[in-house]
This record gives sequence, structure tokens and C-alpha cells, in this order.
Amino acid sequence: MNVPNDLQYAETHEWIRVEGDTGTVGITDHAQHELTDIVYVDPPKVGAVLTGGQPAAVVESVKAASDIYSPVDGEVIAVNPALASEPALVNTSPYESGWLYQLRLTNPAQLEALKSPETYRAQIG
Repeated sequence: MNVPNDLQYAETHEWIRVEGDTGTVGITDHAQHELTDIVYVDPPKVGAVLTGGQPAAVVESVKAASDIYSPVDGEVIAVNPALASEPALVNTSPYESGWLYQLRLTNPAQLEALKSPETYRAQIG
């Protein structure tokens, strides 16, 4: 499984890439592989205030619908417009084109509780 070294990871298989006070969030390669073919993404609304560890979005695959949790607190400032017409980007490019949403971090200290790439690799075996 691909686990990039420049990201932080949640126990629930979301990743976050932080630049300044903005975090870009998606699901991991491991998660998309477990879900199989993703056919629909229901992202959070721009302006929504998210709480770390709480549901933020839903992805539907041919197997099931799954909640996607926000790794940290923040306000949604963008969603990935490409996913409306091409949800399979989450499968084919989970760390680049298949990102789900961006948020402005409201409690950056929460990042310290997320997993490093090494710890996440150990979690998924």
C-alpha cells in the first residue's frame, strides 16, 4: 500500500496534508482498496464547521456506503469539484486528484494526535 511520507493519518484511514493553516483531506490507498470501486462522493458543504473524529463526508462504493471522518477541527473552505463527475478519482489517485475537501484548521494542536506514516503503516500491516 502507498503511504506517502508527507502526510498525517487518522486511525479511521483519512489523511491530511497541511500547508499553513489549511488542511487537504482524503482517504488512504488502504481505505480505497478496501472499499473497492467508488461510485459516489457526498462531500461536506463549504462553510461547514467540522469536529475532529466526527463524520464529515460519505463515499459510496459498489460494496457499501462509508462515513469519512474529519481528522481535525476546522471550517470547510473547498471541496473537490472533480469528484461530482468522476468519483473514481478516489480510487485511481487517492493522494492527489482524489482529495475530498480542504479546511481551515481551528485547532492545529490536534495534528499532534494523528499518526505518522510509520505508525499508520504498522496499523495496516
